[in-house]
Amino acid sequence: MSISYLNEIEKGKKYPKEDKIVSLSKFLEVRYDQLTSAELPRRLEPVADLLSSRLLQEFPLAMFGLEPARLIDLIANAPAKMNAFISTIFEIARNYEMRQEHFFVAALRSYQEMHDNYFEDLEQDARAFVASRQLATELPFGVAQLEAVLTQEYGYTLDRTTLAHYPVAAAGRLRSVLQPKTRTLLLHPNLSRGQQAFILGREVGFNYLKLKERHYASPNTLEIRSFEEVLNNFRASYFASALLMEEDSMVRDLRAFFSAETWQPESMLALLTRYDVSPEMLMQRLATLLPRYFGLTSLFFLRFDQPRAGATYVLTKELHLSRLHNPHGNELNEHYCRRWVSLRLIAEGRAATPPKPGAPLCMLPAAQRSQYLGTDDEYLCFTLARVGAAEAPAMSVTVGLRCDDNLRRQLRFLADPLLPVKLVNETCERCPLADCEVRAAPPVQVQHAAERTAFEDAVAALVAG
Repeated sequence: MSISYLNEIEKGKKYPKEDKIVSLSKFLEVRYDQLTSAELPRRLEPVADLLSSRLLQEFPLAMFGLEPARLIDLIANAPAKMNAFISTIFEIARNYEMRQEHFFVAALRSYQEMHDNYFEDLEQDARAFVASRQLATELPFGVAQLEAVLTQEYGYTLDRTTLAHYPVAAAGRLRSVLQPKTRTLLLHPNLSRGQQAFILGREVGFNYLKLKERHYASPNTLEIRSFEEVLNNFRASYFASALLMEEDSMVRDLRAFFSAETWQPESMLALLTRYDVSPEMLMQRLATLLPRYFGLTSLFFLRFDQPRAGATYVLTKELHLSRLHNPHGNELNEHYCRRWVSLRLIAEGRAATPPKPGAPLCMLPAAQRSQYLGTDDEYLCFTLARVGAAEAPAMSVTVGLRCDDNLRRQLRFLADPLLPVKLVNETCERCPLADCEVRAAPPVQVQHAAERTAFEDAVAALVAG
């Protein structure tokens, strides 16, 4: 047998005939059934679990330049080491209760970061769709014309009453549900015009881009079946944002916003009104266009939710370009720094909003220069918060831009003395700041680190005699 033939057997490209297997078993001095058995030794069970898992079958290895054959090579060349590595990954996943969908969402974030969160093909698709249907482009983008495309071209039926009658809609805060058999789109009657436009634009995206695997509820509360489902939902959502906040128009408005001599919070609210979109839609669009047109690639996007006043702040969405910036997610149930503008604005909104039930939502804009304690990192953070009464949920969305020479050239009001400057940290548990007026938890991790250092110093001194 030639070396190339043996190599193809190793890589799984060819399966040898019976006589070849007999020859190999004699040469290697092993039994025939050892070469043909599909069972692995007990110590290699984690490898077998990975190779047979849905996660590996669905994970987009090719998107990250990896081929399944290469993974098989790694396992074949060092099975014991790969087994230990895979076992470690599985153990970490179990300890943090990570499910398959967590890996898919993380893969999507990595995919966005690889492309600086900008996708030229989807921008072109949105422009081509508008041109081919001869849609009006006046702002805000017309809901009626999206509805007409869905009903007349794609055979949808829109229902704006039924969803409100289902208790599950209130429990899951469902905004829309698609019933695929009848192509009926259930819309919650309390949706704003901007929310309706986004949902309709996303449905157009699923159809125009011919995306099959998808979410049927918004927000999605069902099990995520594949990475393709996650990716398609992102692509349809990106398409909708590109429709509602047309690229050239948005870039012009951002240049005007950046050229102001002073920080003007009302300018952020003006953008919300001009495009009639939600705070998250606007800030997501900023995170798309700022790297492409302003070269601001060191940025992060965060969304925080608080179910009711006094409840834990939950980081529900995050994206980091260039590197993992501060702030970032923490899975250790620690208390995020209350000096972050993302949390400060929610707290201020809670304090200012009338406590009576049914009070209207308050929309708050803010900006802050955040200097990270013990590092050279400084970020300019723009935040929009939506806050209601004490028992109502609140949320904030933030885009943070690293303060570097490029940002100083681009942003004229960066040196505005009225722009708040705060010394911040990651979590209260890891912050040594002694005089913090908004500390939510004692610095236990700082204390543990100090105790550990003292212990190690004492042991080192004992060893030294």
